[in-house]
Amino acid sequence: MINLEANEKIIFDLRELYDSYGYSHYRMSKFEEYGLYLKNKDFLVSDGVITFTDTNGKLMALKPDVTLSIVKNTVNSVGSVQKLYYNENVYRVSKSSRSFKEIMQVGLECIGNVDDYCICEVLKLALRSLDRISDNTVLDISDLDILVELAQSIGIPESESAEILRFVSEKNAHELARKFKELDISEKDTELFASLVSISGSPENVLPKLKNLLAGRVRTETLEKFGSIVSSLGDEKSVNIDFSLVDDINYYNGIVFKGFVEGIPSGVLSGGQYDILMKNMKRNSKAIGFAVYLDMLEQLNTSKDEYDVDILLVYASTAPAVIGAIADEMRKEGSVLAVDSIPEGIRCRKTIYVENGEVKSVENNA
Repeated sequence: MINLEANEKIIFDLRELYDSYGYSHYRMSKFEEYGLYLKNKDFLVSDGVITFTDTNGKLMALKPDVTLSIVKNTVNSVGSVQKLYYNENVYRVSKSSRSFKEIMQVGLECIGNVDDYCICEVLKLALRSLDRISDNTVLDISDLDILVELAQSIGIPESESAEILRFVSEKNAHELARKFKELDISEKDTELFASLVSISGSPENVLPKLKNLLAGRVRTETLEKFGSIVSSLGDEKSVNIDFSLVDDINYYNGIVFKGFVEGIPSGVLSGGQYDILMKNMKRNSKAIGFAVYLDMLEQLNTSKDEYDVDILLVYASTAPAVIGAIADEMRKEGSVLAVDSIPEGIRCRKTIYVENGEVKSVENNA
């Protein structure tokens, strides 16, 4: 289990990273009107929302999501861009425990006149964020615009696109094939779509394949934009293109991505462009952002958890000043917990017994 100190260090490191890129720290209330989340329930990571009735009779909710609150409470600006980051508690069902938890979430949002540079910058910050968590990471990247354009070119009705992409995200080949047959999609086009969603690998390997596969089926500018953005990340070994990665097209468009670290089966970072959500919330600007789910990091094993303290100093019949002086000297070797009796379940590298101001015995556990 990752300890509190490690979690706090990650938060500090991420805040320092986002500060260095000029993002402003955004603070918000712990709750919003429940209607905000009810209207956008499919956008939420978790279905569960904790509600309560305010003194004025309004149904309120403890905040299960940060992005919706930021969009609701920021200025609707088209001619400029707002770059914000946050570290806020959210209240929802944790992926790791499957019960309601107060979860510290860290992330950022880029809202307003979002151009290609903004998208590249957010992707780079996602990569840098993963680097702050682990040495072994992967950032999967996809493009919903490419998937949607291909779906339209092979004759998939817009009303069916959401279900098709759901089957893609579930990697449900059987249901995907059944749906294509039901829609009377040709075998050739079915194979073409299946080829796209099965593509996965480094930009160096995937981008040429993508160009050859989709020539004449997806607009050249759509393919070139995706290639340019992904290539801007350089020779990052942790970047992986994966077109089976999709999000709800009722909210997301364009670039979507998910970050993974070794030792955790689910994504610890998730984000993308959500211009459609902005439109649904009566905003005429664009947006992209991501969140780091710190509760998922509890699944990481860290060496710091092997012991609660380096040295357990057990004293008897010794003046406080002497105990303090001995403990201070021992702290040159690491952390020291001074007690008059051994706490139940304590894990320490070394136990030192002091009586009448002198060390009587030492037990090494390391």
